[in-house]
Amino acid sequence: MTVHFIGAGPGAPDLITLRGRDLIARCPVCLYAGSLVPKALLDHCPPGARIIDTAPLSLDEIVNEMERATSAGEDVARLHSGDLSIWSALGEQVRRLEALQISYTVTPGVPAFAAAAAALGRELTLPGLAQSVVLTRTSGRASAMPDSEKLSLFAQSRATLAIHLSIHVLDKVVDELTPHYGADCPVAIVYRASWPDQRIVAGTLATIVAAMQAETVERTALILVGPALRASDFRESALYDVDYQRRFRGRGE
Repeated sequence: MTVHFIGAGPGAPDLITLRGRDLIARCPVCLYAGSLVPKALLDHCPPGARIIDTAPLSLDEIVNEMERATSAGEDVARLHSGDLSIWSALGEQVRRLEALQISYTVTPGVPAFAAAAAALGRELTLPGLAQSVVLTRTSGRASAMPDSEKLSLFAQSRATLAIHLSIHVLDKVVDELTPHYGADCPVAIVYRASWPDQRIVAGTLATIVAAMQAETVERTALILVGPALRASDFRESALYDVDYQRRFRGRGE
């Protein structure tokens, strides 16, 4: 029997992969992070499925449910918000399952930063401005940041920053980034990207704190920072240039 870890996407219930949907539909047990995963995804569970909200559970209790199900010959769908590759607690669950010799699979999901960029209608990498996206966060109760991963260090690259789990310290984020990006650097805050109550607040490092004072946003918001967010005078990519030869274009000399 197998535990299937599934990235449930950023919020909109149709932003889940076909593989993820199909795995939910065939698992008689579903564990889902109820504080972040939309309940509409549970409609894909088979009739009579045992559905467990893991929000109030400890890691031990969650793994006990997995062990109980697989021992009874039942596959498990384990739903996490966004994508499982970042800040999902996948690592610690997998470590427990491996120790118990329980099989598992991992199905990726749409990450929050991609949903936020889509909401803005923006590409986060533009020629000559930014060719890297840094996914990071600030220290919190659940996880402290290593000394080598300070915002100021990432900011020296002037890459596009996607700062998660940090809206509660927005003023500190602005103070740390401004010396490197400049006060006029564009900022966009996307609250609950792809959810029905999605909100976007845009500004600059100089104005965003004041702009957010009227908003009641305490969590589930992504901070995007970088010149690519507002640029319109960047050079076009060579990829589609008429003079750029590549093997798939098939143009003759």
